[in-house]
Amino acid sequence: MNDMTLMKERTAQSLIEIFNGLFEDSLNTVLLLGDDEPIYLPADEDNPRHRVIFAHGFFASALHEISHWCIAGEQRRQLVDFGYWYKPDGRTAAEQAEFETVEVKPQALEWILSQAAGHKFHFSADNLGSDIGASDQFKQNVLQQVQQYIGEGIPLRPGKLVEAFQEYYGTRIQLSDFSLEGK
Repeated sequence: MNDMTLMKERTAQSLIEIFNGLFEDSLNTVLLLGDDEPIYLPADEDNPRHRVIFAHGFFASALHEISHWCIAGEQRRQLVDFGYWYKPDGRTAAEQAEFETVEVKPQALEWILSQAAGHKFHFSADNLGSDIGASDQFKQNVLQQVQQYIGEGIPLRPGKLVEAFQEYYGTRIQLSDFSLEGK
């Protein structure tokens, strides 16, 4: 690692440049800073590119939305927000359990991408209105998925991002980087 690598800032703009450099031409997809709620919008007659839009310039929001994009297959990438169910703040315990079930893989990828970008990862229950945080079982499931991804190989799209982040931010990840201590 040289001094130039250490000086590279972890900014929303750097994520946009890295993501767009990898996927704007190859998969017709761009990462964009949004003002409000994050959303994925497929290409349409007014916008020739698919758009991964993250909230308020937050680095973590960009990584989370990128992770959902990485999970979505070809057909889901043709649908607004990948056609996923989503209920905002105020979920019941049963709805929160369903949310956690579908969030394991995206949050596992987000954790890996966060490590590769040298950014602190936080589990997201995304349910502040009900004061229901991420369950211990959810955290364990995400950790197990991280271990599986690293052990079996990170899928192609997030794998490209991991490589690009490590090169740009001067990081290296290994399985020992992932632990529930302090989470």
